[in-house]
Amino acid sequence: MNITFKSAVPYYIDQDFDGRQRVVIENVSPELDGGKYPAKAVEGELVVVDADIFVDGADTISAELCYRTSGQAEWHRSAMLPIGNDRWKGSFTAGLPGAYDYTIEAWVDHFQTWKKGLSKKIQAGQDVSLDLQIGSIFVKAGASRAGKADSAKLVASATLLCSKDKTEAAEAALDAKLEHIMSRHPDKSHATVYEKALGLTVEQKKAGCSAWYELFPRSWGTQPGKHGTFKDCNRLLPLIAGMGFDVIYFPPIHPIGYTKRKGKNNALIAADGDPGSCWAIGNKDGGHKAVHPELGTIKEFAAFVKEAEKNSISVALDIAFQCSPDHPYVKEHPQWFKWRPDGTVQFAENPPKRYEDILPIDFESADWQNLWLELRSIFLFWIEKGVKIFRVDNPHTKAFPFWEWAIASIRSEHPEAVFLAEAFTRPKLMARLAMVGYSQSYSYFTWRNNKHELQEYVLELTSSPLKNFMRPNFWPNTPDILHEEFQTGDRSKFIIRFILAATLSSNYGMYGPAYELCEHIPVPGSKEDYLNSEKYEIKQWDLDRPGNIRAEITRVNRIRKENTALQQTNDITFVHIEASPGKEHDQLMGYVKRSVDTSNIIFVVVNLDPVNTHSGWLRFPLELFNRSHDYSFKVEDLLSGEAYDWNGEWNFVEVNPRIMPAHIFRVTLL
Repeated sequence: MNITFKSAVPYYIDQDFDGRQRVVIENVSPELDGGKYPAKAVEGELVVVDADIFVDGADTISAELCYRTSGQAEWHRSAMLPIGNDRWKGSFTAGLPGAYDYTIEAWVDHFQTWKKGLSKKIQAGQDVSLDLQIGSIFVKAGASRAGKADSAKLVASATLLCSKDKTEAAEAALDAKLEHIMSRHPDKSHATVYEKALGLTVEQKKAGCSAWYELFPRSWGTQPGKHGTFKDCNRLLPLIAGMGFDVIYFPPIHPIGYTKRKGKNNALIAADGDPGSCWAIGNKDGGHKAVHPELGTIKEFAAFVKEAEKNSISVALDIAFQCSPDHPYVKEHPQWFKWRPDGTVQFAENPPKRYEDILPIDFESADWQNLWLELRSIFLFWIEKGVKIFRVDNPHTKAFPFWEWAIASIRSEHPEAVFLAEAFTRPKLMARLAMVGYSQSYSYFTWRNNKHELQEYVLELTSSPLKNFMRPNFWPNTPDILHEEFQTGDRSKFIIRFILAATLSSNYGMYGPAYELCEHIPVPGSKEDYLNSEKYEIKQWDLDRPGNIRAEITRVNRIRKENTALQQTNDITFVHIEASPGKEHDQLMGYVKRSVDTSNIIFVVVNLDPVNTHSGWLRFPLELFNRSHDYSFKVEDLLSGEAYDWNGEWNFVEVNPRIMPAHIFRVTLL
């Protein structure tokens, strides 16, 4: 049956309106902004759709979730089932990356209504002769809708329903085989179709589960003080892959401006030899479609991307839509910038801070159409070089309509493209960026530090409508952010925050070398700036430096890859842990994550105190798995290798942060 969509019922009756469509479908979820924006899924993910579906009276209804690749005429269908209080749920598995549609069709199922009534009358010992004749009519009608084989079976059943042997006729009416065949050929002549075809964007798997490692390629030269190249970075690939990361993120790799170039520690005047901030993009050597000459050539960059793929690593590039005063755009397209009365171009400001090495782009330019086309072409240029993942710098300071158009346009040609929004900004702006197309979003995780803050924020992301479109990517640090919690240099704190990021969210990232080596010295008087920041100078990193946490990172990443429960974010349940009877523990935090089929269950307990050992009694939520409160089961700590027998829902746990500040238990329900 073809599905068409109609406008709201008019106040007059015309030939397109059929008042016999009695089923009501409303409150469909997910439905973003009235259906204006698509929901999100990743390849192979189970897409769950629910809705309120009901009809006047007590008739039985049936419903199907309909889905298709956008642009195709034929719909695939999956039965929806009632889950209580007229709420129905259905699901389907997302296919290859691309655009999809879904909707719901529901109808009064007269055959099922008849069968339920018949069963009650038979149980009550009433005469059902007339009811059997009515059923025969329904079955004959089903035969007219069926193919040859099923039609013959239904005709035979219809004949049996009219048998003089009422016992035989009743048995035929209640036969499960008859119900099954009739369900394949329902009467949808008066079916209701939800008024909208809702959109779904299916993305590649790394949009849903990824581990990012950020590094500045210029710091990886083979000789001290020498500018690193793309070729030099090849030697890092086995090490980073061996640690379990599957995305390497490069900050901007373009030529860096000279005008107002920043010096060491963000000095306003650069000294001779200072490389400048790589976010001040553009000089005589080119702009956003060029690479810094000292890094190598575009051909060498493309070769690095291919080499990374051999190590199962994707290369993510930073896209920063801002320009150095030396960028070719400033001369070639002056209309794309704001000019001040004194004839100078407006640089970026956040008083009292002045970023004179950066010029923001004017999205209110009269030449906005050509601006949009050029900015989109930057993405397309790097996609041609093999890049499919982009981290976008400060997207909330650029026009939302641009992002909606650009991302949709790019995905129409390259559905595998992934976009991470680096937007530490107001909640509604972050949500809007996710809604208009961003695959992943930086989040407030960095600034959620105690138990209450963490649990409240994760529940906001996973239990509210945000879960349908905003995928968090948890970063404990970035080149811009050294949180005060790390500034003590306590190694355990780095491990704690890493485990939280990697197990609370299926997507996480770190500014790699600095985090791995527990870098913790801030600029004096600054809240979160690294001293001798790599943003302004070439660093020399010794990844084997004593005190590094590479082994712990590697172990947790291996656990993530081996346990599908940790490869998703939204199915999470926080558990109650008591410090003493009736008192919630404020330092031990526990949460359960499970795979879709519940074959994989992970239970994490983290000690948020990096110094002191804490213990308590935790209540494992056995009811989630339909087990009684006194059920016995096994847990294995995947960090230590130790296994335990737990008896019932309440069990004792102790975490010594000087040994390991967390347990990651794999739960086995026998």
